[in-house]
Amino acid sequence: MRAHQDAAALALEPQDRALRCRRGHSFDVARQGYVSLLTGASTKMIGDTAAMLDARAAFQTGGHFAPIAEAVTHAVTARRTAGPVLEVGAGTGYYLAQVLDAAPPTVGIALDVAKSAVRRCARAHPRAASVLADAWRGLPVRDGALDSVLSVFAPRNPGEVARVLAEDGCFVVATPTERHLGELVGPLDMVRVDPDKDRRLDAAMTGHFEPVEQTLVEYPMKLARADVANVVDMGPSAHHAAADDARLARLPESIEVTASVVVGTYRPGA
Repeated sequence: MRAHQDAAALALEPQDRALRCRRGHSFDVARQGYVSLLTGASTKMIGDTAAMLDARAAFQTGGHFAPIAEAVTHAVTARRTAGPVLEVGAGTGYYLAQVLDAAPPTVGIALDVAKSAVRRCARAHPRAASVLADAWRGLPVRDGALDSVLSVFAPRNPGEVARVLAEDGCFVVATPTERHLGELVGPLDMVRVDPDKDRRLDAAMTGHFEPVEQTLVEYPMKLARADVANVVDMGPSAHHAAADDARLARLPESIEVTASVVVGTYRPGA
């Protein structure tokens, strides 16, 4: 790993639970198990709150997004060696943990800008390190050091991802389609998927990555009201308003909802 502000290598000093570089910079490992590499001015990125992560963890534990996790895991393991894996915007660490379970003895890094997230990620998997950092300021990783990078429903910095990936590495990106959770968007006034999302993703990748494969993962989920409340509270809609009890009460006790996600695999461009 490299120190964010000066690109000097960091080494773990177990006796005092700190990462240090040869220039004397030191980053303490928090008692919760993560290290903060945020320096300088406060980040402008809005991270997930503890309540959002609680809702997401409950929903993920219910297995509702398991097919998405399986597709992401397959995209990584089908093309990779035994090098390290980074998840950007890791949240609960759910997807990274699935990949690590499928690819021992690979190690991983869960990176997020929210303290509540990296605290969770520190417990997500025994072979995963948890790092508090802002991907838009630069990834705290050496050039070409990673085998794979994941971005699942998360912001991404393609230029930085291309820098830290090995020449034969892969970038796996999962994004929702306009059909994702479509049955809930109107009744619960949720944030809609930008119809221009695919074009913007392609534009961001151009010059950094070449597409290898795209897989549509689409299936029905049977959700109880508590599951629906978690869906609202775990995503971008939670930044506007929590699940409205009155709106939820008008829904059936159980509702079929579409999950629709594209899992794209990219390789570094020439």
